[in-house]
Amino acid sequence: MSSPSLVGTRLDPAAFEAAVREAVGRLTGVAERTPLQRNARLSAATGADVWVKREDLQIGRSYKVRGAYNTIAGLDAGARAAGVVCASAGNHGQGVAYACRALDVHGSVFVPGTTPRQKRERIRALGGDAVELVVAGDSYDEAAAAAAAFAERTGATLVPAFDAPSTVVGQATVAVEVLDQLPVPPDVVVLPVGGGGLLAGCGTWLRAHSPGTRLVGVEPAGAASMAAALAAGRPVELAELDTFVDGAAVRRVGDVTLPLVRDCGADLVAVPEGQICTEMLDLYQVDGVIAEPAGALAPAALTGGLVAVEPGQTVVCLLSGGNNDVSRYAEVVERSLVHRGLKHYFLVEFPQEPGALRRFLDEVLGPDDDIVLFEYVKRDNRETGAALTGIEIGRAGDLPGLLARIEASPLRIQHLAPGTTAYRFLV
Repeated sequence: MSSPSLVGTRLDPAAFEAAVREAVGRLTGVAERTPLQRNARLSAATGADVWVKREDLQIGRSYKVRGAYNTIAGLDAGARAAGVVCASAGNHGQGVAYACRALDVHGSVFVPGTTPRQKRERIRALGGDAVELVVAGDSYDEAAAAAAAFAERTGATLVPAFDAPSTVVGQATVAVEVLDQLPVPPDVVVLPVGGGGLLAGCGTWLRAHSPGTRLVGVEPAGAASMAAALAAGRPVELAELDTFVDGAAVRRVGDVTLPLVRDCGADLVAVPEGQICTEMLDLYQVDGVIAEPAGALAPAALTGGLVAVEPGQTVVCLLSGGNNDVSRYAEVVERSLVHRGLKHYFLVEFPQEPGALRRFLDEVLGPDDDIVLFEYVKRDNRETGAALTGIEIGRAGDLPGLLARIEASPLRIQHLAPGTTAYRFLV
């Protein structure tokens, strides 16, 4: 590497400063200097002056190219000749693919089976003949293990998605740009967190160059591995992992990133996946911005009321990625409706007689309730038969009335509550 003062998991402040400056120069003309745009919707929702750093407009549609290119460009001739390998949920792989093609280095990108097709296709498109795509395992961590084994077997250099000083340094260039783009330092910076490379790099830079800025890291509620690591005082593996926010669903954070995140004093919040989906839809429908789940993490924390800001404060929010597969929008809409309390599922036991469905519609449903799912098959000669029924209500406040009418109905109706075993077959 061209920065020998960055050794192991230690980042000396002077060495870090020099390495980030070097990375800024290295990325000039390679990575985009992405715009910082004031967002009227987020500003109105919070009362603050909210600016969005548009890393969804970056090469590869995410900030990941910064760390990937910085790492590969710093390799010596021998390491380049041996090739590189990485594990990725999709975005880091695109950054590695782009860097390999630009620097004429052969690379292998390992992705889990959960990586959306759109991201796989973009890796192939950006890397061309320079990159081989390998699908391994069902999670990022399984793909990472396979990539590490490949590196050990072949001598290829492993390009970590987050857990390496060179990656952290590359991601820190986001913070350099933010401070250059604003006339005064921001009061609050809100960043998404997966393995912690972005938060570690930007947090370390901001602590040195804008110590008055409050830093907030945002994790998916189903993959809050950084909070778990800070609580334990070391990286720990999550027993359960929700991979919906695939760009930030990391079971274990890094040995390099954890102490840096701890030392930069960032606050951590966890956002429910349903709130992330709601924010994705608002970004698309109101702002005209396509965001993937991980890309919407930071703004979702603001609209979800999880980040305390004061009126008039300058807030910077990173929109970290725009690689969303359009085929996922049905699930995004579903999760958003459920999160907002607008969609509910019931098992309705109907008597096998004419008019039973009509009585249900007249006596149970309210004027603004809509049946959006009805699955019923008469399988035998029993006197009753169950129907799976999905109901979308006009307002979340209409649910008590619906439940009261269900209680008064002679029909046997079971509410399938979120979190139950039966419910997990639906959402």
